Amino acid sequence: MKRFHVHVAVKDLAQSALFYSKLFGQAPAMEREDYAKWMLDDPRLNFAISSRGQAVGVNHFGFQADSAEELKGLKVLAEAAADGEIVDQGAAACCYAKSEKHWTLDPQGMAWEHFHTLAEAETFGQDTADQAGACCIPVRASAQQDEDQADAPCCIPSTDTSTTDTPTTGACCG
Repeated sequence: MKRFHVHVAVKDLAQSALFYSKLFGQAPAMEREDYAKWMLDDPRLNFAISSRGQAVGVNHFGFQADSAEELKGLKVLAEAAADGEIVDQGAAACCYAKSEKHWTLDPQGMAWEHFHTLAEAETFGQDTADQAGACCIPVRASAQQDEDQADAPCCIPSTDTSTTDTPTTGACCG
């Protein structure tokens, strides 16, 4: 059975983790210095927060599949909903997990992730799509890009400047 997924970017992880722990009546199932995740059973919800330089607010929605077969079914639905426009990441290490995943965008540009978690990972992952297994949250390409690319999904660039002086960009964002 699928589990609904919501990922929210927060400004202050410790303050937000305390709030959500009280709101959900339980501690996070996973907590790192930049990430926390609650795996609720009633309702079945994978609720994650992170403080990784993205805009504060809802980062993306999705469904966590319990099996590879269930993930295939979600992919069929995503392809139908988005007229075949999906970002198929395949194997990815993201959000401290190794998963198989794909993404699509709703008509407003909200990212939807479908994934099947295979194991935990030691690191959060990468924030750009230019490395194998990187975290890739699709967005609509800007109208300033080539017209044939304007409606194609690309990846949110990281604005985390803790390791560089400038934001990084995903390969699909040009």
